[in-house]
Amino acid sequence: MGFGIFIHRADSIYEDSPAERYQFPSQYLKRAAACVGGWIVYYEPTKVSDTRGYYAVARVAQIVTDPTAAEMFLALIEPGTYLSFSNPVPLSVGGEYVEQGLLNVDGNLTGRAQSAVRPLSPEDFSRIVDLGLGEEAPVLPRIDQPAPADGFGEDQEPFLYGIERERGAVLSSRVVRNRVFRDVVLKAYDERCAISGIKLINGGGRAEVEAAHIRPVSNDGPDIVNNGLALSGTVHWMFDRGLISLGDDLEVLVSRQANDPGAVRALINETGRALPSLRTSDRPHPEYLQWHRDNFFKQ
Repeated sequence: MGFGIFIHRADSIYEDSPAERYQFPSQYLKRAAACVGGWIVYYEPTKVSDTRGYYAVARVAQIVTDPTAAEMFLALIEPGTYLSFSNPVPLSVGGEYVEQGLLNVDGNLTGRAQSAVRPLSPEDFSRIVDLGLGEEAPVLPRIDQPAPADGFGEDQEPFLYGIERERGAVLSSRVVRNRVFRDVVLKAYDERCAISGIKLINGGGRAEVEAAHIRPVSNDGPDIVNNGLALSGTVHWMFDRGLISLGDDLEVLVSRQANDPGAVRALINETGRALPSLRTSDRPHPEYLQWHRDNFFKQ
């Protein structure tokens, strides 16, 4: 059980679904297998336009052979563990590389940076997660604390065990996950309600809109931006109660059971469709929209 980096890009040729599975060729099997039971960081390479850098974490549940492709494997992600960073982390910050394990003894970047699957040190993992979750999140064990004065410092195994417990508590905390999910979804929609198109900011600079899960967490919905919508309070209430839903083309559907359909339609922006996310790759996934129509929407 260790830490790792999985390189993934929005236009990947592989059959990836970051919150569920990561496809990789056999050459990376040993490295991926070392991450089973541990956490990995998703990284989007610098050559990608508008790259997100280090942008999410997830926990690897198991590795299985891909039944659809020869010499390919799937790293299956433990349900409910995927979490996007509210602050995507670039490769370097302040002129220093965040992932120190990529450097040689002279401080230069090595060829390891090109590896689609690679190991990650506990220190680098902590540094990336601290930066990605933002200052409001509880910090993980620091890597720069001096050794105890009595000389009986912990060896590497207790350190790994301690960091595992601490980061597991942080990354699994519903309070932290809700805060980060809200940050990610609101940024994806420029803090604007996707249904009404209204953007309201209070005197303290806080957006009025809320981050709505399309498929709720209580129904195994992941904390991924493609399972989220920025919605104002009233619209969120209607969406959660199935009075409105979305088609795969983002058409806003109004339930026939709404007691005042005219008032509901008055809240919908003039296009009749949900506003698209700023990044095409962040738009709602059809799978989650279908789930909402099948399970929540009152026809």
